[in-house]
Amino acid sequence: MSGLWLVPLGQKLLLWSALSAVSLSGTILIVNLLQMLARYARKWLQMRAIPTVAGAYPFVGHALMMKPDPRDFFQQLIYHSEEYRHMPLMKLWIGPLPMVALYNADNVETILTSSRQIDKSYIYKFLEPWLGLGLLTSTGNKWRSRRKMLTPTFHFTILEDFLDVMNEQANILVSKLEKHVNQEAFNCFFYITLCALDIICETAMGKNIGAQSNDDSEYVRAVYRMSDLTVQRVKMPWLWLDFMFYMFKDGWEHKRSLKILHNFTNSVIAERANEMKRNEECRNDNRGPSKNKCRAFLDLLLNVTDDEGNKLSHEAIREEVDTFMFEGHDTTAAAINWSLYLLGSYPEIQKNVDKELEEVFGNSDRPVTLEDLKKLKYLDCVIKETLRLFPSVPLFARHLTEDCEIAGYKIMKDSEAVVFTYALHRDPKYFPDPEEFKPERFFPENSQGRHPYAYVPFSAGPRNCIGQKFAIMEEKTILSCILRKFWVESNQKREELGLAGELILRPSNGIWIKLKRRNTKEF
Repeated sequence: MSGLWLVPLGQKLLLWSALSAVSLSGTILIVNLLQMLARYARKWLQMRAIPTVAGAYPFVGHALMMKPDPRDFFQQLIYHSEEYRHMPLMKLWIGPLPMVALYNADNVETILTSSRQIDKSYIYKFLEPWLGLGLLTSTGNKWRSRRKMLTPTFHFTILEDFLDVMNEQANILVSKLEKHVNQEAFNCFFYITLCALDIICETAMGKNIGAQSNDDSEYVRAVYRMSDLTVQRVKMPWLWLDFMFYMFKDGWEHKRSLKILHNFTNSVIAERANEMKRNEECRNDNRGPSKNKCRAFLDLLLNVTDDEGNKLSHEAIREEVDTFMFEGHDTTAAAINWSLYLLGSYPEIQKNVDKELEEVFGNSDRPVTLEDLKKLKYLDCVIKETLRLFPSVPLFARHLTEDCEIAGYKIMKDSEAVVFTYALHRDPKYFPDPEEFKPERFFPENSQGRHPYAYVPFSAGPRNCIGQKFAIMEEKTILSCILRKFWVESNQKREELGLAGELILRPSNGIWIKLKRRNTKEF
């Protein structure tokens, strides 16, 4: 200590400043930690009355009991939802974050109809590096403004232009499936997914990536890797902090995939913007614009304006294009795959679909039209019942921005309300024999009086899915093209599917079907 007096005064001051800064930083850190612990303890105590799944520990909650395998984890959720079916809701702790699972129509309605509880769950933040603050992840005034701007782009008159793309890609899919006719059972999941990816790329960006011809493209791999990494991170609270996540291999892969995805989207936006500029110059010079295919969502985004006449920025356009890409292929592909599985498992129902296709198309292989889609009413019920049993999005969540009451329980601000669609759609009160595949549930006469929030495959209320008309149009187009050519058989049992409820409800073991040449005389 005596040696300190020999240190020059300037250095002493620097040393004391450094020590003071360290001491202040340490104090601030301790105060923040104590405040966080106090908030956590208050939540724990005030929400103690809510039925809670056994096995929660302080700070980590139920994270330690969550199975790492997506199949086991989803089975856990199904088990607990059935265990607590007699209760209006149940609570889980994901680390220090309380999540209230909703699977009762009245309680789901409370959240989804609220104009105030529109913030997406905290876990959606892990999608922000990829999707930015687009329509899926934004909230408040930004979301309201963006939703208002984008809603007209999903009008049926605009969607009709995309039928050519859907027909074209569906025909490519059918040609790919030809080699499996009268052969052994095969996994059709990847075939359908690549077709849906080609459709969303061309309709969203005006870019034909040929995924069905080149399933090993860098962009395709990056899309799937990014989805997998996001799901893994959500289940590991210790990786929620960015600096921790990017210390590990998964974090490095995340950065690499993100660069591939954004570079691709940026290049397509720039290319499309330049093309539109050239066309405008041609028109101004009284020359015809360059020949172009039907307009993509990207073209509409490049021209859309808000109430003040302002156009979207390049970054905002990329956010929405990436969002369309993320939301617009996996969900529809899953619905089509599940439909094929169920039709292959229920031949009598497939015969009804076949009869309807015969009435609408006869023996022709002409492209599907909008009028055809309107006539395919039974197929529409098949898709709805498929989405009841196997909703493409098996659960989704909202971040509560204020205290609210659900079923007599007080749910505190900053909690997560999770709509467990898979369990909601199996409520025997609204769907007797819930595990049975019965498209007639959705006949108009059978749907009357059913609770409007007992079935929400596209969510509902202010933040319902803006692309649901597009999705149903694509699903009906692809299914009608397949089923006009082939008869589908499936011997897979439900327990053999390996249900994995991640961002999308997937069959871990694939969808295995057999194909026969369609010939109505054989039926």
